Amino acid sequence: MGRFAIMTLTDAAASRVRELVSARAQGGDAGIRIGVKKGGCAGMEYTIELAEQPNPGEDVVEKDGARVFVSPQAVLFLLGTVMDFETTVLRTGFVFNNPNQTSACGCGESVELTPADKSLLESSVQP
Repeated sequence: MGRFAIMTLTDAAASRVRELVSARAQGGDAGIRIGVKKGGCAGMEYTIELAEQPNPGEDVVEKDGARVFVSPQAVLFLLGTVMDFETTVLRTGFVFNNPNQTSACGCGESVELTPADKSLLESSVQP
């Protein structure tokens, strides 16, 4: 039984993930872990960290050799998200185009997220 990907990566995001992992990792299962936590003036913040392997229960999103591990607690907040990487005059970093985001703080460091309807996740399971 397969499930669709919780989130997708753009080419730029996949390239940056591969760069980060190759600069720091030893093992072939390495990637980055994405999550969300309470914090910031809007209520939630995205978390990103290097990871040697997925933890039990994590979803793994892969594109062109880039691996992103999604913590189980973040799945409903990230469902349908497109992860991008951009360089602008003011900042360089990952950008999350998240349909579950209802607002963001002025500085862009935190967001307000509403969890997706669980039935969307369950209906995505393919026989």
